[in-house]
Amino acid sequence: MSHGGKLCARALREAGVGAIFTLTGGHVMPIYDGALDEGIPIIDVRHEQAAVHAADAYSRLNPGRIGCAVLTAGPGVTDGVTGIANAWRANSPILVIGGQGPFSNLRRGSLQEMDHVGMVRPISKWADACFQTHRIPEYVEMAVRTAVSGVPGPAFLEIPMDVLMAPASLEETRFPAVRTTPPTVHPDPTDVRAALDVLAGAERPVMLAGTGVKWSQGGTALARFAEACRIPVYLNGMGRGMLRADHPQFFNRTRRAAMQSCDVFVLAGAPLDFRLRFGDSVPADARIVQFDMDATLIGQNRQADVGVVGNIGTSLDHLTDLLAAGGGLDFGTWSDELRAGEDEAAAALEAQLTSDESPVDPLRFAAEIRDFIDEDTILIGDGGDIVAQSSKVIPVLRENCWMDPGPLGTLGVGMPFALAAQHSFPDRRVLIIYGDGAFGLNGFEYDTAVRFGLPIVGIVGNDAAWGQMLRPQVGIYGADRKVAVDLAPTRYDRVVEAMGGHGEHCERPEEIRPALERAFASGKPALVNVALRKDEGAPKGSTYV
Repeated sequence: MSHGGKLCARALREAGVGAIFTLTGGHVMPIYDGALDEGIPIIDVRHEQAAVHAADAYSRLNPGRIGCAVLTAGPGVTDGVTGIANAWRANSPILVIGGQGPFSNLRRGSLQEMDHVGMVRPISKWADACFQTHRIPEYVEMAVRTAVSGVPGPAFLEIPMDVLMAPASLEETRFPAVRTTPPTVHPDPTDVRAALDVLAGAERPVMLAGTGVKWSQGGTALARFAEACRIPVYLNGMGRGMLRADHPQFFNRTRRAAMQSCDVFVLAGAPLDFRLRFGDSVPADARIVQFDMDATLIGQNRQADVGVVGNIGTSLDHLTDLLAAGGGLDFGTWSDELRAGEDEAAAALEAQLTSDESPVDPLRFAAEIRDFIDEDTILIGDGGDIVAQSSKVIPVLRENCWMDPGPLGTLGVGMPFALAAQHSFPDRRVLIIYGDGAFGLNGFEYDTAVRFGLPIVGIVGNDAAWGQMLRPQVGIYGADRKVAVDLAPTRYDRVVEAMGGHGEHCERPEEIRPALERAFASGKPALVNVALRKDEGAPKGSTYV
């Protein structure tokens, strides 16, 4: 005989779970016992939010495998809620297993008992509880199937501690096959033809490809389509990296101008949310062609002229085939015009990219990182202004080279994302770009990296402020009304050294590259603390409002 925790672990192994991210708790200890038998690594962190963020990153970086976090009951689950919400907004498929007081004492006030399922349901694709030990594998399969199907997202499974501890037979339990990639959904050919008809009438089309392209494994199809008609392509969300940074149809500095001038807007796996002013960024007379994985997303916030539903990569392949059969389209002249604008925008930043001032100019900070990384570096953005400034300069060289929180904008993802990245790819360099404010949220996960021997490096742009809030607050209310936005110029490098890692401190821009080299050469988790210029007005050359 075995127990429910071992059934759960066997089911997780069948689902291809490559690691369990957790913070220890009595309600879920049987799962750990089973994981040891199944050979599933257990990475224990210092805060449950970090466990869920790490599971999120694991799913992003390992197509066809699902990230898993195991949280104890009560505050364990509530601490993980932010991570679940972030995965929900980012469309990241994860499995979160939560503990619960004994089912036999349900509603009697057990230690840490609360309605986890009711709390999590609004921010998940699926949330349920399993009350029968022999059905645990069935519930794991349901959770994973729901998480990865259609537009993906998090699933939450609660298992009470007496259900996990109850005796069970591995031999007599049914373990359903777990499919971690959904079947490919093909688009309606009529819709694809309609999309081509709209494109055929365009002179200045613009394409925005987002997270749905990633989950459709659509990078190759996107490149093929872009090359076939030379349409300018901009990327957002997890779509970053779906076209290589040096691809001739990839653009990133002229999006606002291009969208204001476009006559056809092709939206592929990206929502018309706040980032596009809920559709108002697209001219009122422009026609919209929208590709998405779920029909309920077509026409959100603004009606689409054509909606194409299905796997986005497959849909783009069908469209490219139709293009070829019909003699093709060529938007090269329009692309060349935008490329000139890209070059002009890049030139305008040059003075800041080479600035020798101290404290360091944020764009020079970013330029030093740009010149240091290579295609095998996994970059993680964890901050507000510093990440926004860095994204103007640092290219996403290829797929799975960049991660950030996504549309929820959650700070604190840096080290949790990095834990999953370094565990998944031990031979690649993992570099976190931190704001000093963001470091404070989960910086203690350096302790986790030290304990597990994960040589992750972070670099902090330290301007001793919550910069993204400082500037609008001063701009709106005045410098004499500034409150809750200043931080201390803390030596975060020394904090990491105290936890057993390697620290570097830089006050001049020419010190950054050697410090990064020493940090990676140390073989330890490391942090480079860079003193940045503190801008109380808009950053130089910025259109910050």
